[in-house]
Amino acid sequence: MGVRELRNKIKNKEYERLDDKTKNKLITKEKTKINDFIKNPILIKNSYNYEKISESILKKLILEDLENFLTELGDGFAFIKNEYKIKIGGDYNYIDLLLFNIKFNCYVVVESKVTALKKEHIGQIQVYMNYIDKNIKSIYQDKTIGIIICKKGNSFVLEYSSDERIYETVYKLGSEV
Repeated sequence: MGVRELRNKIKNKEYERLDDKTKNKLITKEKTKINDFIKNPILIKNSYNYEKISESILKKLILEDLENFLTELGDGFAFIKNEYKIKIGGDYNYIDLLLFNIKFNCYVVVESKVTALKKEHIGQIQVYMNYIDKNIKSIYQDKTIGIIICKKGNSFVLEYSSDERIYETVYKLGSEV
């Protein structure tokens, strides 16, 4: 890691945005998981200084600075496609972002929401994750995980979700990231 990259990580307070459990794992050199490095909040550059945003604008901001977004998620993330089209029954659905994590050898479904996390979001991302697992991933890859990026977290919704492969993080817009 270069000096410039390290300064940028300090400036963006990456370490402070990790949860205490992850910090402890780093100190004790325990094995980490993919969700350990998903920062909360995740910083998204708002180059147009939007006051209010829609889901399409949030996706646009993410895609405009995709390299930074992937860095915010952690190590090993690679972009596959946005608005990834899948057919479930007779209907087409679109996954906001489909990523792959090289380090953890798994697909990552990302959904962006401009509201607080709701139980409907959990159901939606579970369907998408199960579709990827059944139709796209190989037997040599780990199960797909899901990340919901939302305006406000809701730990109670996640607490009662039976799928531990789903993670939520709150987004924070900034003019500089």
